[in-house]
Amino acid sequence: MASSLLRLRTPLSSSAAAVLRNHRAFRHATPLSVRLMSTEKQYEFILTSRPADGVALITLNRPKALNALCTPLFNELNEAVKAFDDDDSVRALVLTGSERAFAAGADIKEMKDKEFSEVFKGKFLESWSLLTTIRKPIIAAVSGYALGGGCELALMCDIILASPTATFGQPEINIGVIPGGGGSQRLAHAIGKSRTMEIVLTGRNFSAQEAADWGMVSRVVPAEEGSVVDAAVKMAAVIASKSQIAVQAGKEVVNAAYEQSLQEGLRYERRVFHSLFATKDQKEGMSAFAEKRKPTWTHS
Repeated sequence: MASSLLRLRTPLSSSAAAVLRNHRAFRHATPLSVRLMSTEKQYEFILTSRPADGVALITLNRPKALNALCTPLFNELNEAVKAFDDDDSVRALVLTGSERAFAAGADIKEMKDKEFSEVFKGKFLESWSLLTTIRKPIIAAVSGYALGGGCELALMCDIILASPTATFGQPEINIGVIPGGGGSQRLAHAIGKSRTMEIVLTGRNFSAQEAADWGMVSRVVPAEEGSVVDAAVKMAAVIASKSQIAVQAGKEVVNAAYEQSLQEGLRYERRVFHSLFATKDQKEGMSAFAEKRKPTWTHS
């Protein structure tokens, strides 16, 4: 024992002492914060992020082509939107482009040499409408040009917010064709037959303020309120804070108004309203209201 104590009292070398100090420092150090790598898939023509709880943001990313809509871009967009629709942690989506262009139209270089048999048999542009099958609400945040396919893409979304710089239009008549991604149909529902005829047959563009006055966009976000993307994310966050089942039901019945007669729509709305009484969120929401407290949604 004495020899052991003597050995312990023997002075440590400088290198050994340094190792001991580092070991003690490591034992008592504040635990390190480890930042995990993002699991979001990386795309070539779009960017994805989650700027708020329950909100997914998709940004078109072909800046040199002013976000012209090509088939590879739309394939990525459809894939990303479908993934977010299947993700229970996402309850609302925002779709945007750049300050200069939401999307300046379809990629003319891609389609200029196509033949009838090719576009007919290949169902050209049909995949664009897959966006309208998504059950979660999609908000378009539009700045700059939204022309041709870009205007049609915005019209496929459930809500459109526009910056003062937004410019809309269906200029296909200027290149010898007509809208092929739903522009003539959705625009007529949004702004009426006469205005749609004017836009489609003259090819003239129209401003964000005109779009708001005609009821095509929800509102124009003034510059003093910040960017239109920020406004869209805030709106999406509000929607995401509600019962996911009720939100999806609300989207479904509003869309039904465009496809059914008034009487059919009223009957359908009532049936969907009744069905929500089978959900836990209906019980929680009404109980919270009666008890004057904030509801805690389980989205079930």
